[in-house]
Amino acid sequence: MTTSLTIALAQIDPTVGDIAGNVALIRAARTDAAKLKADLVVFPELSISGYPPEDLVYRPAFLDAVQKAATDLAKDTADGGPALIVGAPWRGDGKDAGKTFNAGLVLDGGVISAVRFKHHLPNYGVFDEQRVFATGPAPGPVVVRGARIGLMICEDMWFEDVAETLAESGAEMLVIPNGSPFDVEKPDVRLNHAVARVSETHLPLVYVNQICGQDDLVFDGASFVLNADRSLAVQMPSWREGLCITAWTKGEGGWRCAPQTLARPLDKMASTYQALMLGLGDYVRKNKFPGVVLGLSGGIDSAICAAIAADALGPDKVHCVMMPSPYTSQESLDDAAAVAKLLGVRLDTINIGPAMSAYDAMLKPLFTDVKADITEENLQSRARGMALMALSNKFGKMVLSTGNKSEMSTGYATLYGDMCGGYAVLKDVYKTTVFALSTWRNANKPEGALGPAGMVMPENVITKPPTAELKPNQKDQDTLPPYDVLDAILHGLIEDAEGVAAVAARGYDAAVVRRVYKMLKTAEYKRRQAPPGVKITHLAFGRDYRYPITNGFQDDGAKN
Repeated sequence: MTTSLTIALAQIDPTVGDIAGNVALIRAARTDAAKLKADLVVFPELSISGYPPEDLVYRPAFLDAVQKAATDLAKDTADGGPALIVGAPWRGDGKDAGKTFNAGLVLDGGVISAVRFKHHLPNYGVFDEQRVFATGPAPGPVVVRGARIGLMICEDMWFEDVAETLAESGAEMLVIPNGSPFDVEKPDVRLNHAVARVSETHLPLVYVNQICGQDDLVFDGASFVLNADRSLAVQMPSWREGLCITAWTKGEGGWRCAPQTLARPLDKMASTYQALMLGLGDYVRKNKFPGVVLGLSGGIDSAICAAIAADALGPDKVHCVMMPSPYTSQESLDDAAAVAKLLGVRLDTINIGPAMSAYDAMLKPLFTDVKADITEENLQSRARGMALMALSNKFGKMVLSTGNKSEMSTGYATLYGDMCGGYAVLKDVYKTTVFALSTWRNANKPEGALGPAGMVMPENVITKPPTAELKPNQKDQDTLPPYDVLDAILHGLIEDAEGVAAVAARGYDAAVVRRVYKMLKTAEYKRRQAPPGVKITHLAFGRDYRYPITNGFQDDGAKN
């Protein structure tokens, strides 16, 4: 009877669709685990294909490549080294022919020795797995190196039935490969579900999550082990790839993992900043951009975007451009220059005055006797967007959009102007959080950051009133409520899905709430054309937020 086991937790950064690259990561981790005498290496959900593969699952050539890769990888385990638990989209056979499942594969002895399918397919928020995968049956245990393992996949841990079935059918521990996206509240939610499963089954639990950026999703790792007494035996770091070796012994009470020194959890500001760094960094690297180019205005949004980019990619890969107009203040010019100097990034200046004159002359025959308005303001933003896109086309760097969630919510952004770009790193970050992150970054250098230590922007950038500087003496607060009020109202309307009356009942002026609601609704057509950006809240624009553009419903604030 097996009474000891060494299990390695492999927290890797796969890329969706890069099957060869993902298998190379798996092989490298197995080699390292073999040197440390591991019996089994557990990888995240869909680790061969990358997660989430979305409509790649519909392509037979993709499934063929995944199956071949898994079969070839299984042959490696004939060498007597560690067995593997990996994830892959997997075709059914027999009565399940024609179906594709989200599967966990056990590779051992040179073959695929067991296959288990995900039972609970999430179909909410960012998830639509029921669209591409078939529901698997409630799984039974798999035997790996003498241990009866209850193999559950990600969402299966969020319900009690799969763990209960596994316990009743003889599982001795629960092992859960995950592709669990980050949001600021998620770590506690995950741990609570894990503790519930351990409490119900009296079995230890191994949780392995990937760490990567994939389009608008980021995955924070933070893999862990709970013993049957619900004690936290292992806690891997968040936001870092790694291999953790865990030592297990079997006694009268079942399997127990030897406790290790736990990685220190990050606070919300540190975790949010790491999420933004990873999301942007992986997006740029995996899509093979040589770096980013962005407009540096002297304001706080572009300053923190430049800092995140320098930290994620290195200052040498960040090209900032100051694009002054006749309305740009000397204060903004000085602050932009100071930010670039503190970060060590390149800063060039392109005066958009000639473009403004050219547009005025070009449009004058049609604009004669029509009063100047927001049209002329937006032309300035679009001239800047055109200049940035020209630099991107010429030199290959991706344009980094600098708009935040408060602006995206209210439409306080210009289509084909400041909204242009390949990625919007602040897309899910409210303005009040932008202020907090900027203050935090000035006082802290994140672990793994490639940018400088110390202050990254002058204090004046944080404290001065925000302005688009598209007309004389302009301030954001001329158009929007104060940001602390605006963001609280938006959070109620968006994340809490409350109506106007319910938000107003929190103590906000009903007329202001109605105005914000109208801006939120009207701006949906703009958001549909916005670039992707990092999801950090539980309800981000895009995958999470799917309201119709053509929408006749109007919440007038009446009690309902």
